[in-house]
Amino acid sequence: MKPIFIPRYILQYLNKDHSTANLDAIKSAYQELTKGTAPEISVVMPAYNEEENIVQTLTSLCNNVTGRAVEILVVNNNSTDKTEELIKACGVNYVLQTVQGITPARNMGLSQARGKYILNADADTIYPKDWIEEMIKPLANSDKVAITYGVFAFIPIGSTGRVTYYFYELLAELSRFYNTRFKTEAVNVYGFNSGFRKDQGLQVDGFNHPPGTNEDGFQVI
Repeated sequence: MKPIFIPRYILQYLNKDHSTANLDAIKSAYQELTKGTAPEISVVMPAYNEEENIVQTLTSLCNNVTGRAVEILVVNNNSTDKTEELIKACGVNYVLQTVQGITPARNMGLSQARGKYILNADADTIYPKDWIEEMIKPLANSDKVAITYGVFAFIPIGSTGRVTYYFYELLAELSRFYNTRFKTEAVNVYGFNSGFRKDQGLQVDGFNHPPGTNEDGFQVI
């Protein structure tokens, strides 16, 4: 069920906090997430000039609860602001992709990821604490599942209220239902909220975003 109002757990992530204490807390939480061993899961996140949002996103990901070893891999796509500085301060893994664009950024992340499973994230999205586990379960439990995906909701910015986005999202839900019933469910998969096995992703040559597509908006999963 789509939330009409902003869920309570989201409120802690709405304020930007780049203090040393907060960045150190994220680094510590990330170390717990990695379990100090080789990752089973790689959360891959492209980032281009995301200094306003990336710390909140990393906080939400590092607050995830799972018994699996996880790496977070941020692909810095030529950011000119403080994105790279903040990535380093948070202690997560990162690589630089000098070829501009979402397709080369995601494909760089796919090639560099060490996990068996790939979860695709965005640097301007808030993820609930069970996101990693819920996205991986279908893949881990059945070889017949190739891709997982989830729904999303927009966090209101400026004068546009949450209720306006709510009705937009209801229309999107109807579109997803139609696609699943009458077209192909694969068109419901979004780059910022999906997962697959790395070897299968490489077998189909990774990502290919058509020109003109984008993944904009401050979102909550």
